Amino acid sequence: MTISVLNTLLEDRHSCRAFRPNPVPKGQIKQILTSASRVPSWCNAQPWHVVITSGEETDTFRRAMRTEAETGTATPDLPFPTSYSGVYQDRRRTCGWALYEATGVERGDRTASARQMMKNFTLFGAPHCAIVSSPVELGAYGALDCGGFVTAFTLAAQALGIATIPQAALASYSPFLHRYFDIPDDRLILCAISFGYSDTDHPANAFRTDRAALGDIVDWRG
Repeated sequence: MTISVLNTLLEDRHSCRAFRPNPVPKGQIKQILTSASRVPSWCNAQPWHVVITSGEETDTFRRAMRTEAETGTATPDLPFPTSYSGVYQDRRRTCGWALYEATGVERGDRTASARQMMKNFTLFGAPHCAIVSSPVELGAYGALDCGGFVTAFTLAAQALGIATIPQAALASYSPFLHRYFDIPDDRLILCAISFGYSDTDHPANAFRTDRAALGDIVDWRG
């Protein structure tokens, strides 16, 4: 594969926020998982483990997840950022306003923005969801390795024409996910990945985020 092919995948991949209901063939899901599992990990520990939902199981989970988000208390296994400041806050706001503009949410309309946010918990209509976890004992470095797995998962899916969105929002209700999927307490729930075929006509999929220039992220030495 040439660098141009990789760059095309990176540029075409985006966080899909509206999916068609059509399921992804299980063979292609296995392809994605096999490709993602080739990423490097510290001492080749390969700490990632995923629970994949399909069919009626996804719909049952979708309903249960929304109820939990409406009535439960957010308690993530992995502490969320304490704050966003400076350029990180600027980038976060730019992304959020681009989504709101695409979906017709006006600034200051808290009801509409909350309604859009709640779509996280119905998986944006995706027919599949992957719950990603890592051993507690591997700590931050297990989570770091799993970040590589998540990236590779999204790119492998993109190569097959399958859309994805990694979601930290679901992991904010980790105790519920532990109970629902019988995930042992000795694993950290890190995130979910909702995936399927993009609803390309939906306005939520009509915008793209930009990327910082190299000068903003690199200090050259020597």
